[in-house]
Amino acid sequence: MIVADTNLIAYLSIPGDHTEEAERVYRKDPFWAAPLLWKSEFRNTLAAHVKYQKFDLKEAVRLMNNAALLLHQREFQVTSSKVLSLAVESGLTAYDCEFVSLAQELGIRLVTLDAKILAGFPNVALSPKAFIKNGKSGRNV
Repeated sequence: MIVADTNLIAYLSIPGDHTEEAERVYRKDPFWAAPLLWKSEFRNTLAAHVKYQKFDLKEAVRLMNNAALLLHQREFQVTSSKVLSLAVESGLTAYDCEFVSLAQELGIRLVTLDAKILAGFPNVALSPKAFIKNGKSGRNV
């Protein structure tokens, strides 16, 4: 199992530049987890796509439902004190640190394309390319 950030979930769900990479990560480990925050972030991404007429509302709802199935029973609460501590120590956003915190709590890797997270937490975060090449998943939950 891995923690997937919202961008990785979006890349898997919405065809684009990084979709192939996201699909390869999924083939290597189809058990993705995320903090509850992912839903709001992904909804915002979908709303932007509708706003800029990349697809319609019906498609946005379909993509949201599919992503929710992907993460079914692997969505987690994170501890505010841990998230805030990570954010203060690293200088990253609390949003980003929710994903880091969850990966640390579960003892698994966070797969992300976010350069700041990758630089700030190299012991937790892996790029999709690094994960595909030699990353180890974690436990299946």
